[in-house]
Amino acid sequence: MVKVKFCGIKRMEDAWDAARLGVHALGFVFVKNSPRYISPDDAQKIISQLPPFIVRVGVFSNHNENEISEVLNICQLDALQFHGEESPQFCKLFASKKRLIKAFRVKDENFLDQIPQYDFVDAILLDSYHPDLKGGTGSTFNWELAKKAREFGIPVILSGGLNPDNVKQAIAEVNPYAVDVSSGIEQAPGVKDHELMAKFIACVWEEEWGY
Repeated sequence: MVKVKFCGIKRMEDAWDAARLGVHALGFVFVKNSPRYISPDDAQKIISQLPPFIVRVGVFSNHNENEISEVLNICQLDALQFHGEESPQFCKLFASKKRLIKAFRVKDENFLDQIPQYDFVDAILLDSYHPDLKGGTGSTFNWELAKKAREFGIPVILSGGLNPDNVKQAIAEVNPYAVDVSSGIEQAPGVKDHELMAKFIACVWEEEWGY
C-alpha cells in the first residue's frame, strides 16, 4: 500500500484535516528561506496535537548538526528529511536517533550514482530539480529515473509536481513506497486546500484499491 506524506504544514487546521483523511506522514519545513518555513515552536504546537500513528517529519537543508539538534530539543520528530547536499557521513550522525530520508533533486540520471552511498537511510525522496528551489517546485521529472532508483532496494518516496490529476499515473508507473505532495494541494505556499487534500487522498486510494 502506497503511503502518503503531506509536506509544508504550517496550520493546525491543515494538519487536523490531513489526519482525518488518513495521511501517513506530515512534513514540517525548517528551511528559513522557504515560503513553507515554520518555526520549531510553532511546529511543536501542531505536532503535540497529532494522533500517534502519523509520522512527523522535519525537513532540513544544509543545516549544521547543532541547528538540527536544537530543533530536536523542541520538536518531537519521528524522521529527518535531508533536502540539501548533506554527505553520507553527516546523515549518519543522526542514524541512531531518528528515521532518515535523503532527498535527491533529480536533474538527470547522475543522481543514481550517489544512491549506494546512502544505503543506510530508511528511504530516499526524489524531487524535481530547480536551480533556486529545494522542494515545492510544482514540476514533475522523468519518472523513468524513479523506476531506476527503485532497483537499489531502498524505499522510494516520489515527489515533485504531484497533484490530484497525476498521482494515479505516478503510482501506476513508478510503484513507489510513498508519494509526497506540497504545492499540489495548496491555495498558496503553506496554505493547504482542503478540497484538494481530500481529492489527492481519494485518487491514491482509487489507484490502490479500485474505489
